[in-house]
Amino acid sequence: MNRRPRAPIVLALPALLAVAFLLLPLAGILARTSWGELGGHLTSEATTQALTLSLIVSGWALVLSLVLGVPLAWLLARVDFPGKVFVRSLVLLPMVLPPTVGGVALLLGFGRRGLLGPWLEDWFGITLPFHTSGAVLAATFVAMPFLVISLEGALGGLRPRYEETAASLGASPVRVFFTVTLPMVAPGLAAGAALTWARALGEFGATITFAGNLPGTTQTLPLQVYLLLQDSPEAATSVSLLLLVIAMAVLLALRGRWTGTPQARTRTREVIDEEPGAAVAPGGGAPKAVREDWPLHAEVTGFNELTLDADAGTTIAVVGPNGAGKTTLLRALLGLTPRAHARLRLGGTDVTSLPAHRRGVAWVPQDGALFPHLSTLANTAYGLRARGVPRAEARRSAQEWLDRLGVGHLASRRPAQVSGGQAQRVALARALAARPRLLLLDEPLAALDQTTRSQVRHTLRRHLEGFGGVCLIVTHDPVEAVALADRVLVLEEGRTLQDAPPAEVTRHPRSPWVARMLGRNAWTGTATADGLAPAGGGHLVVADPLPAGAPALAVIAPEAVSVHREKPTGSPRNVWPGTVREITSGGSRLRVLVGSEHAPDLVAEITPQSAAELSLADGVAVWTSVKATEVTLVAL
Repeated sequence: MNRRPRAPIVLALPALLAVAFLLLPLAGILARTSWGELGGHLTSEATTQALTLSLIVSGWALVLSLVLGVPLAWLLARVDFPGKVFVRSLVLLPMVLPPTVGGVALLLGFGRRGLLGPWLEDWFGITLPFHTSGAVLAATFVAMPFLVISLEGALGGLRPRYEETAASLGASPVRVFFTVTLPMVAPGLAAGAALTWARALGEFGATITFAGNLPGTTQTLPLQVYLLLQDSPEAATSVSLLLLVIAMAVLLALRGRWTGTPQARTRTREVIDEEPGAAVAPGGGAPKAVREDWPLHAEVTGFNELTLDADAGTTIAVVGPNGAGKTTLLRALLGLTPRAHARLRLGGTDVTSLPAHRRGVAWVPQDGALFPHLSTLANTAYGLRARGVPRAEARRSAQEWLDRLGVGHLASRRPAQVSGGQAQRVALARALAARPRLLLLDEPLAALDQTTRSQVRHTLRRHLEGFGGVCLIVTHDPVEAVALADRVLVLEEGRTLQDAPPAEVTRHPRSPWVARMLGRNAWTGTATADGLAPAGGGHLVVADPLPAGAPALAVIAPEAVSVHREKPTGSPRNVWPGTVREITSGGSRLRVLVGSEHAPDLVAEITPQSAAELSLADGVAVWTSVKATEVTLVAL
């Protein structure tokens, strides 16, 4: 049984005193309330009039805060601009400013002798002080910061990939804001709205200073309490209890969600097993669309420096180490990054100057970025709806694509109710249903288990065969690169290191990273008359040497490395002593890492039976050998 940790006494005592300090005034209200007269106090004409006015003022203050505060919160969360720190400080100022000082400031800004007041009175006949509109303005001034701060926190927690994915599906910025951003930050918006309304309802200082205390006009409930304290303290206590109950009800309803959290971060995925045979649907469910061809030409500058040309129907696997610029390349083609700029032509159309939502470039990020507040059917129809397709037609086409990818039975479910493999197929269906000219997939299968990955890879390959545009797939999986791609584009530091068919890249990788990704040993060094001088020391003899002095890469397959307990004799030209550092399982074979002072680390692939016969274990001294004919030397 797990026991909760006990709080240290030096912290527990002050904490309890703090609770008592906060609780005692509230207990005082409860103790001093005349319960027998409570109904009469709360139903008196003056109190009901003040309550009605308070509800009107707080309601309009909330509306005004939403109209002004929501765009301001979005600006602070999403846009970097000069003076941003000052603007955020300005938003917070009413929260720390004494309310009466806030009232004085409002009077000097909007009063009859203020900066704007005379203009409002002369031009529009509007007088704010000592008017109900002045009470609304005062309540908005002190309450709006709660909405802005709460919503900004929620927007800051919402990862931009959802909005970027929506843009790639053809949604304009305004549509993205109202159909994706706002629904996903709804908890933060609701929390901020509730706090704003509660704060406006209880506003006193700024109201009495700026709007006065006129019964039926500006005398809200807090001002009524102030007056009752002088004439009827018992009634003041009863009205105070009412305000206390309202405030506590709001806080308890929020349950601590002061800043709100986007749904995508709070919802837990309910994992549902893949259904056998659901990976590929019968061909009869495929949408009957006429294929359009969209060849690609892109000139990318900035962090990435490359030119990319591809015929329609080509699939390109983009590989490279972390930081090579793979995702930056995709985002440049989308027009979503300042790190790189792409001059992009799709078919006969130059889309370079177009925003992301008008390029016809669909993007599927690694996790799919399905909108959590929409069903899988609504997710799939999103791109069509964004392009103006009628709802019924969009939903019909979306259902066809879901059927085609074997997830049509999940149309009514939310993303949190489907498995990882199903979500990936829904994301792919959504991208293809949007009828893109260019399809970008950023490690779409990375989060899947091996069985599901194989199913989804088979489905993806089947549907890419009929795609009339170009598809770029960022991957770290050599099986995906070989199985899905017509070409493999190898990037290193934003530049093209190799662009060739998968078979050519497999036989002659020009990057140590790619060679290791393919499971090969990769040694860089300088070519010699008979082989290679590795950068890590030693000497390697090869059957087909390069011109001496050229930088080169030696590629050695693990199965070409032999392991011995005694120094071998015979044909091997390359023999080194070493020590076993690690033994790992690779399916039906074992991979043995051997370190040596005479050569770089070397991985050998042997059978478990051979490992047992050699009595291999970590720390065992061995010899390794490689035939010169088993080494491929590539110029760098």
